[in-house]
Amino acid sequence: MAVPRKILDFFLSVRTTVWLLLALLCLLLYGSLIMPSEEAFQTLHFMPLLEWLQESPSEITWWLWGSIAVLAILTANTFLCSVESVMKKRGSRQWLLIVSAQVIHAGFLFILFAHLLSSYGSFKATTFVHRDTVLQLPNGLAVVFDRINAYIDPSGYVADWSADIRYFSEGREIGRDVIVPNGPSFRNGLGIYIKTVKMEPVPSALIEVSREPGALWALVGSILFIVGIVTLLILKIRREDALGYG
Repeated sequence: MAVPRKILDFFLSVRTTVWLLLALLCLLLYGSLIMPSEEAFQTLHFMPLLEWLQESPSEITWWLWGSIAVLAILTANTFLCSVESVMKKRGSRQWLLIVSAQVIHAGFLFILFAHLLSSYGSFKATTFVHRDTVLQLPNGLAVVFDRINAYIDPSGYVADWSADIRYFSEGREIGRDVIVPNGPSFRNGLGIYIKTVKMEPVPSALIEVSREPGALWALVGSILFIVGIVTLLILKIRREDALGYG
């Protein structure tokens, strides 16, 4: 029983959290310094992380594998510490204050889960399109670009732009949409974004097609993280006011 207990104590230790965060910081700092100098990292922007890691040499990816390992241990550390805290203090008068901190931890875990999903199943590609361009999407649909629209201000600069698109499935039209710079079109898990346009020699647009399976979970995690922090701050301020520190 001594060995399992030591392992559990390791995962429940705040010192473990500090050392893991320090190790992660060092690994990411190292990666930020070498990434600009290695051309192999350029393809990372267009491939799922886990697929890229399998295809890239270990001498340039070891720090990423190390970061993933540290994050896995940190996830277990965060989860077990949260469970222990809730179990030990569930009868406390300040239980809501305790739970607020665990909501922050839950948000952190959801964000990590979102990145894991995107690392496995994400997709991104960019290309220029013009009127009547047909793109075959990875989800089995086809999209046709009917018009590339640009709005010119009085000074002659492009002030805004958009594109009219139609979706087809097995040769049958199934929907229409308009994409704008901050208004992409989503269909069957894929997003189509318009980045910029050029009018010469013919109107054309730079399009990005991407899939981020972890986007929804990242949103959930972010909301939990913010709610936990705000609630924690409010409760701490109220407690200090009640004790006469305010």
